[in-house]
Amino acid sequence: MGTHVLMRNDRAAFTLKCPACSRATPHRFLYIKNGCDIFQCRDCGLGRTEASSFDPLAYYDDGYFSGRQSDGYADYRGAEPVLRREFARTVEFIQHRKPQGSLLEIGCAYGFFLDEARRAGFEVSGIEPAGQAAAHAGDLGLNVICGLLSEATLKPLGTLDVIVLLDVIEHLPDPQKALALLADHLRPDGIIVLTTGDFGSLAARSTGAHWRLMTPPQHLWFFNRASIASLAQSVGFRVESSDYPWKFVPFSLIAFQVGRMLGRKIAASPTGNRFAIPVNLFDAMRVVLSKAPTCPDTSPP
Repeated sequence: MGTHVLMRNDRAAFTLKCPACSRATPHRFLYIKNGCDIFQCRDCGLGRTEASSFDPLAYYDDGYFSGRQSDGYADYRGAEPVLRREFARTVEFIQHRKPQGSLLEIGCAYGFFLDEARRAGFEVSGIEPAGQAAAHAGDLGLNVICGLLSEATLKPLGTLDVIVLLDVIEHLPDPQKALALLADHLRPDGIIVLTTGDFGSLAARSTGAHWRLMTPPQHLWFFNRASIASLAQSVGFRVESSDYPWKFVPFSLIAFQVGRMLGRKIAASPTGNRFAIPVNLFDAMRVVLSKAPTCPDTSPP
């Protein structure tokens, strides 16, 4: 995650390159979680995981979606009806800003969100690193590329009206590079819709290392409102809106996450997959980004 320079003989004082600030900034050591050091930029508040050996292609396999990883989903496919209802609400949110057009989802899993967006009239495509998930999306007739976000995976998709990252940006090794890459493939009037945890929320601050979204090495970054705005600005975006939406979450996933925090593994059940609970701890934000207008050249000829 970057080379740190010791400022004192003390792990609490490092200088690290902050992707949101676009420069080296002082960071404070917060704590160790899952064997990973967690730091926070003193300037913008962006949290980070030091996990240089983390291999996303090895981690995000079918087990990530079926409860076989220490984090992830209890039974993603089993909870499909609940997930689709929630995704349909997100599609409706997007349509208030972009009624139609080309839509790309980064980290599209089994394609449930993309299928709902297609039903609403969008021309959809996706990028997904987990092979079995990408294959299932392909079986639904969706245009999904199996791989990581890169110029090579983006190039065949052309320019886009909407790019969606649902609980994805915190997983990316270099979020600044990723947003800059997406900007090159977004139309001038296009939007990016992303969701991620709010590291500055009351829930995050009060629970610290026990925050439900403090799950390194899966989560590499922990954004707050200031750091996501700074990151966006660094690559030519602006925050168009941000809010804290309620979500209908499968009971099986809630039980799985609670069990993880208590050190127990709770398997998903068909009953738990069918029922959804409205949840809002106001620690997960939804952000809409648009390209910032460029200033006209007023210099004399």
